[in-house]
Amino acid sequence: MPQDDMLALPMDLGGGGMGGMDMGDFAAPAPVGGLDAGGPGGGIGGGALANPAAASGLSGKAKAAIIVRLLLNEGAEIPLEELPDDLQMELTQQMGRMRIIDRDTLNSVAGEFADLLDNVGLHFPNGLAGALSAMEGKISRHTHTRLRREAGVRQFGDPWERLKRLPPEDLAELAQAESTEVAAVLLSKLDTAKAAQMLIHLPGPVARRITYAVSQTANVTPDTVDRIGLSLAAQVEARPDLAFDQTPGQRLGAVLTEAAAAKRDEVLTALDEEDQEFAVTVRKAIFTYALIAERMQPLDVPKLIRVLSQPDLVTAIAFATDEEDVATSEFLLKNMSSRMADNIREEVAERGKVKRSDGEAAFSLIISAMRDLVATGEIELKSVEEDEEEDGG
Repeated sequence: MPQDDMLALPMDLGGGGMGGMDMGDFAAPAPVGGLDAGGPGGGIGGGALANPAAASGLSGKAKAAIIVRLLLNEGAEIPLEELPDDLQMELTQQMGRMRIIDRDTLNSVAGEFADLLDNVGLHFPNGLAGALSAMEGKISRHTHTRLRREAGVRQFGDPWERLKRLPPEDLAELAQAESTEVAAVLLSKLDTAKAAQMLIHLPGPVARRITYAVSQTANVTPDTVDRIGLSLAAQVEARPDLAFDQTPGQRLGAVLTEAAAAKRDEVLTALDEEDQEFAVTVRKAIFTYALIAERMQPLDVPKLIRVLSQPDLVTAIAFATDEEDVATSEFLLKNMSSRMADNIREEVAERGKVKRSDGEAAFSLIISAMRDLVATGEIELKSVEEDEEEDGG
């Protein structure tokens, strides 16, 4: 059917909402105009259709308008905002040109639409842009970006939905690069939890300026918010692909976390001499047995204990002799069941001195188990910033 005779509406086959298939062209328009404005059928100003067979003469736009009106009357949630702007305008204009539909015509159009839905077996996204959105996260990031650029396809849809999916540290970076007013709008559009996480990654003075600027956003118009969202999303889209998801400090910190203590200290000493700022970043990314007591929530200790073998725990606690390591051992014992803690203390007393290689291996097993729990979202560690604030307080 010609494009100017069709109104594509996304219909969700799963129930009350809309979201996936074209419904505007479920019947080819007949030569007569029916209810379409200006058509020879006379349906716009002359009241109801006298003959239900006239439904076959309606254009696709008119039938789409009838279906949408029917769904709205039934209280269905129809995300018409997902349509391109020109189609939203066409639909609204078509509905404005129509007047009264008799019951037989309504039943005829609804039945025709129901038959179309019954015959649909599978529906694919709209064009390459829709396919890329559906495949995001399923194909490699390199392939996804390459296809988008080669086809000249820009990210479409609500830019704020894309921005809300960014990690809080990326949002904080965006906020710092923009004016305080733009950052205040960004903060206001985020979910409260994500907004709070973004603030954690901002320097204190910047966070204070942005939060104060929120009080100045009362008169911001929807058009302004849309333009800000499109601008920020375009910046995200224009970022070059990076080979690594983590920063250099995070990658090296993860390596040194698994390294023997002597080698870790040797490398950090060398880094201090070469690049002290980078050495600080690496230290923040290193996680050692001694840091468990500082970064772990007491209520999460039982989750860690469940995935550890008791012999490894006994070995680690028996090997822990430095003051900070002993503090972690006491933290773990204090937050497990008293019966298990007593048993472990007895075994540690019987174990005696532990070889360095065995002790460091036990430390690594505990740290690795805890990082796995963090990766799966079962536990959440306190941030470095929270630790610094507690120390400062």
